[in-house]
Amino acid sequence: MQASKAETKLPENKPTRSEREFQDLLRRLELALDASQIGVWEHSINKDAILWDAQMHRLYGTGQTNREVPTSVWSEAIHPDDRGQAERDFEKAVAARGAYNSQFRIILPSGEIRHLRSRAHFYVDEEGTPSFIGAEWDVTSDVLLNAELGKQKMMAEARALALEESNARIEHVANHDYLTGMPNRRLFDRRLAALLADKSVSTLAVLHLDLDQFKQINDSHGHAAGDAVLRTASLRIAAAIPSDGMAARVGGDDFVIVLINFAGLDALEAIVEDVQRRLLKKIRFGQEMLQSGASIGVSWSSDKRARNLLAESDLALYQAKKLGRNRIEFFSRQLQDDLRGKRRLAEDLAQALEQGEIIPYYQVQLDARTREITGLEALARWNHPEKGVLAPGVFLRIADEYGLSAEIDAAVLQRALEDRVAWQALGYHVPRIAVNISPGRLADPALLDKLRRLAIPPGAIVFELVETIFLDDCDEKFLANIDLIKQMGIDIEIDDFGSGHASLIGLVRLKPKRLKIDRQLVTDVVESAEQRRVVGSIVEIAKALDVEVIAEGVETEAHAVTLSWLGCDSLQGFALGYPSNAADTGRLLASNGHGGKSRSVAG
Repeated sequence: MQASKAETKLPENKPTRSEREFQDLLRRLELALDASQIGVWEHSINKDAILWDAQMHRLYGTGQTNREVPTSVWSEAIHPDDRGQAERDFEKAVAARGAYNSQFRIILPSGEIRHLRSRAHFYVDEEGTPSFIGAEWDVTSDVLLNAELGKQKMMAEARALALEESNARIEHVANHDYLTGMPNRRLFDRRLAALLADKSVSTLAVLHLDLDQFKQINDSHGHAAGDAVLRTASLRIAAAIPSDGMAARVGGDDFVIVLINFAGLDALEAIVEDVQRRLLKKIRFGQEMLQSGASIGVSWSSDKRARNLLAESDLALYQAKKLGRNRIEFFSRQLQDDLRGKRRLAEDLAQALEQGEIIPYYQVQLDARTREITGLEALARWNHPEKGVLAPGVFLRIADEYGLSAEIDAAVLQRALEDRVAWQALGYHVPRIAVNISPGRLADPALLDKLRRLAIPPGAIVFELVETIFLDDCDEKFLANIDLIKQMGIDIEIDDFGSGHASLIGLVRLKPKRLKIDRQLVTDVVESAEQRRVVGSIVEIAKALDVEVIAEGVETEAHAVTLSWLGCDSLQGFALGYPSNAADTGRLLASNGHGGKSRSVAG
């Protein structure tokens, strides 16, 4: 009997639960890949075709959906500059039967360039055919971001290098004379102090040299000839001294030498005479043969009790010049008597302080652009009852040696405040007044109380740190006192910046309101491109630290124009105004108040 239809129907092949879960997982993976925009490909090595999914077509912009594509579609899409490397990467993976790893650019049909990263693993399929299965994704945004970061890093490194080079130039200027390249006074003082404390030093000598006929050479042949003499002299001095010695240029035509561990007086005399012989040789300048020579003062010691060798050699030099040119003089008992004369001068100076004979003379500081008066510098003068008004060169060195600098600073500040009140009573607009403050006064534990008793109006007074303060050696107590002074409304300025008495490190630590570029850097700024670069570097660093810049030693209108162009904020010098007493300065302030701009006192 034939079975019924219902009886003969076969059961349906429905997927099991595990199969449904697997298919669901595949769909999820496909969705995840699609969302990630990662394209999947498979390449059988023995076939000239690749299996691409839909995302691969989207990455390459083919506009197609077919599963199998020729390998040429891939290779021809790669940027010509990257194609060879991409193919070599794949060939290397095939040869090693290992992982494939490559990154390249492709050119879309629209002409747009994109960056792709491709990764694949080697495997052998069920039929034994070697194949690669891999993925590709667009890394254009990462590549562009990394390129921009690299560019920014290079720019930052270039700026850092430029700043480092500027710092190095300024640090070099701080320790060396710009014209001769020799160490300057700052470096020499440090070296001498170190040698005095060095137990291995058995003998020590200081030579102070002054070139003979230098002023006449400058006057008759010009500053270029004078510069040539200075440079030649520096080379000859350096060649004459032993390797453990040191020579420095400390002023116009002034040089100092320190010598150590020589055998005795005879050996010292031989070195000094050799220096003198070398400096006596003529110097060729163009078609001219210039004759100079040197006067030399010497002081030496074979024990550690001597601490005034530099002052003694200076006195010996004075004696050599007084007795004639091209002489060598050693410090002696007779010169010791001269020191007694200095002590008498110091006693007279102390008496002058008691009698109010130390007074300020004022030199104007002008805005570099408008030429309006922006400040005054109070300079100490000795109003001697018999000799008249004496310049600071007569007494300031004695004041330093005998501890009177702090009292002179105090006297100048007191008189400046009195003059300020008098000018204001006459209706004059009085700018800030800068006064020097010496290391001794800054070290006075009662300084802050003394300043508070003076009731100085904020912004009225500026303290200039004089050149004998080495700012990179200042301690935390010193900086704390400076901060308290600033809190009183008294600005801090750095004097003679670039001469070796104020370093970049000290400038950053002290955070002054302004700095004054030393006159030695200003002298040749019009003619010398190198000097302009140095001054420009100082201005650049100052601006970066929000510090104003004053240029002193402005002796010509060309100086003023050049320094203004270089970015200096204020100018000071004989071209703009000579130091004047309180009465003349008051008349200048009256003129400035009515006329708007300063009339040069110099002219």
